Amino acid sequence: MNTNQKIKNALMVFGICIAFSSCEYNVENEDEPIEIDLCDPAISFATQVKPIIDNNCITCHGGNQAPDLRTFAGISANAERVKDQVTTRRMPLGGSLSNEQIETIRCWVENGGLNN
Repeated sequence: MNTNQKIKNALMVFGICIAFSSCEYNVENEDEPIEIDLCDPAISFATQVKPIIDNNCITCHGGNQAPDLRTFAGISANAERVKDQVTTRRMPLGGSLSNEQIETIRCWVENGGLNN
């Protein structure tokens, strides 16, 4: 057997080993729960979102700097912008929101930003 044939055989064996070992690890375990990032549809603007905005954003966005976030109309009109700013942690300046607060705002926006 020449050198080229030996190399081809070695590569073929290596490829087969890789194929079989990757199949072993890609099998889904039906007993493990599937995690899906779903938002709670019961997030309330009045009791959950508005307090976060009031406590963390109104100092700057209370009418003296755009966007004005004092009312539902102002928050709703800027909902995607607010979500983007808090999920990327660019806002609030000089403070921070907990992961739970950020998730609350994100989910409220993704659920349609209802006035509930």
